Amino acid sequence: MFIGRARELSELERLYRSDHFEMPVIYGRRRTGKTRLITTFIAGKRAIYVQARRSNAAANLRLLSQAILGFATGTSTGSFSSFDEALDALAALARDERLVFVIDEFPYLAQSFPEISSLLQEKIDHAFKNESKLMLILCGSSLSFMEEQVLGYESPLYGRRTAQFKILPLPYREARTFWAETDPVDAATYFGITGGIPAYLELIDPTISVRENIERLFLTPSGFLFEEPTNLLLQECRNPDQYDAIIQAIAAGRSRLSEIASLTGIPESNTRTYLVKLQTLGIVKRELPFGVASSKRAIYALADHMFRFWYRTVPSNLALIQNGMANQAYARIEDLVPTHMGAVFEEICLQYLYDRARAGDLGIVPAKAGRWWGTDPRTRTQEEIDIIASDGDAALFAECKWRNEPADAEVLRTLVHRSELFPHAEKCYFVFSKTGFTAGCTELAQQRGDVELVTLADMYGD
Repeated sequence: MFIGRARELSELERLYRSDHFEMPVIYGRRRTGKTRLITTFIAGKRAIYVQARRSNAAANLRLLSQAILGFATGTSTGSFSSFDEALDALAALARDERLVFVIDEFPYLAQSFPEISSLLQEKIDHAFKNESKLMLILCGSSLSFMEEQVLGYESPLYGRRTAQFKILPLPYREARTFWAETDPVDAATYFGITGGIPAYLELIDPTISVRENIERLFLTPSGFLFEEPTNLLLQECRNPDQYDAIIQAIAAGRSRLSEIASLTGIPESNTRTYLVKLQTLGIVKRELPFGVASSKRAIYALADHMFRFWYRTVPSNLALIQNGMANQAYARIEDLVPTHMGAVFEEICLQYLYDRARAGDLGIVPAKAGRWWGTDPRTRTQEEIDIIASDGDAALFAECKWRNEPADAEVLRTLVHRSELFPHAEKCYFVFSKTGFTAGCTELAQQRGDVELVTLADMYGD
């Protein structure tokens, strides 16, 4: 079952219909569904798909040759003498009729044959663009390679791509369709522990409890997600131990550069470099309070919900997990699950606001959006606002409550009070609640007339 990616598929179809040379670049972290997107797109089309291997140039040339010859002649025996010859044959096949040629895991091919990028540049400029109807798709899971060696200014392929798609985790709206009949609280929790990664979403069994899914996937040695963060760091990073230490520090509550460097013992300059890499991978995010430009206020947090959940639950329970004590391990982390879901719920609520804005049903255009924290000069206390979205003089303020009890009127009063720290002329308010609202909160919202109260179940018609 293929879920989501409607915009990506639509844009790929638009490029396909152009009937002249196109080179979309598709990249993103492993498990995000890049290959599934491509195979769904090329289904029923005149297409050749090749997945490069982590091997030598000769082996990858054989792969390309077998795919091209198999398409052209019906037999995959034989091989071209060079990549140059293989690409010339490809141009001939696309001379008069649209042909899609996919090189999946392109970084493996480039590592085995570094000249491939320069060779592709030559073919694009002198054969593909003017003499063919080729749609060449380059796909890769190494974000740094794809951004630097394919899309980057110093790459021979710079300027040749006609579109690029960075494939990100699915939003909650799409992720929840994996288990359409599931209770919305459970569905949100599954989104929160998988981070919206399609390959992980497919692992969830909606016929068993949240606890059983967590024990099966995270808290048993054979669980698919038991070693997943470690494996991803090994694949993406040259010094995985250093990255692991930094992620552990952030998961432990260290949010500032100096704090992370101090806890890990890694010099600040190196820590900053590692953090940039982790941001590129989508594992870490750098945040500033809404409306603040000074980098001195910057903090770091784990953007990937699966990583954040894993680092707060698995390492501290390794002995229990490795000795087959998943039940005991879960008992130790049970209270962390709702705590983990607080930040997840904020993201779900922000996604919902953008969905409303796309539909023209929000009242403002969220040109800027984020979280705010700081000192209230009226009380000299530290305060937070979960979501602020603004467009000029108009602003939206939101509070997100992942609690088992209904949100009361004091939640709304506090939100309005904190919003007074901002000078926007037009203000509206949202209060999001996992479980609903008290009669007092509902009455106050009706009296004000500028408030929307939204439960998790309300968001997408659950």
